[in-house]
Amino acid sequence: MTQGVLADSAIRAMIERGEISATIPVLPEQIQPASLDLRLGQVAYRIRASFLAGRNQRVDTKLAEFEMHRMDLSNGAVLEKGCVYLVPLMEGLALPAGLTAVANAKSSTGRLDLLTRVITDGGTEFDRIPEGYTGPLYAEICPRSFSVLVRPGMRLNQIRFRAGQAMLSDAELKILHMAEPLVSGEAVIDHGLGFSVDLLPAEGDLVGYRAKPHTGVIDLDRIAHYPASEFWEEIRTRDGRIILDPGAFYILVSREAVTIPPDFAAEMAPYLAMVGEFRVHYAGFFDPGFGHGTAGGTGSRGVLEVRCHEAPFVLEHGQVVGRLVYERMAERPERLYGTGIASNYQGQGLKLAKHFRAG
Repeated sequence: MTQGVLADSAIRAMIERGEISATIPVLPEQIQPASLDLRLGQVAYRIRASFLAGRNQRVDTKLAEFEMHRMDLSNGAVLEKGCVYLVPLMEGLALPAGLTAVANAKSSTGRLDLLTRVITDGGTEFDRIPEGYTGPLYAEICPRSFSVLVRPGMRLNQIRFRAGQAMLSDAELKILHMAEPLVSGEAVIDHGLGFSVDLLPAEGDLVGYRAKPHTGVIDLDRIAHYPASEFWEEIRTRDGRIILDPGAFYILVSREAVTIPPDFAAEMAPYLAMVGEFRVHYAGFFDPGFGHGTAGGTGSRGVLEVRCHEAPFVLEHGQVVGRLVYERMAERPERLYGTGIASNYQGQGLKLAKHFRAG
């Protein structure tokens, strides 16, 4: 088996072999260039607290201990802000030896401040699935800023499959950047490709958005429906700095435009775990072709989902806040991000989730 992240054709082959199963057959539109979208099942369980199954234990056994009540999602149900839910997913896995998987929130999920993670039987980590795992998948969902209306089949999470060691070292990343620039401006390469926050835009003074604390429910099926002003406060500055409020959620944008070449994928990661005042990102997968010329991009800036923690924190223009970890693809995808698929964020700048419109 060729080492690297599995592309769309390999994911289809996994489905055909039964290594990916589903209670309702997988839809073609779930298969992305380097990942598979996962679908919510028919029921949601409100639980007292987030949990992991733990070694040699099943999720449904733990669920019996922590369940408060359950909701049928068939006609839609509201997941309330500040509560924790567990939803069995339609997809299950039977991973062969040598193949691991990692899950993450989809882009629009992260931009709504929906904390959603995949857990498994016997799991000791969120979103990490070891080789040989056979069993169901569950999504833990905690809406942080907005209550949301969900239905069966909605796709909040995605999963990526990896054979062997795929991550590029810093030395390999520098070589790739010399051959094909990965970022506009100087490349900061340190355990991945660093990127910084843009608080001095070329035009105007709008640098981001802060989620309003008391809003209505968002139906995740409604695209370009909700006036942004009802859910978001604009953040403006002309001096290149803002102060993050503890507990608040922000949408900001990277100063650099980044590129993911067709033979690579990337994942966003925090820059320094020791910087505990804020955390960047929930949605972390960047597909092959993101921002790339062959896929209709000319470099796309990374949207930063930022939550401030314990204390007010001054964020300055150009401060390095995250890094992209690049990985090799096992093969080039048949389709790239932005070409022939519904790619909402190709060529993006500062942009809210697709559910909002101006106004």
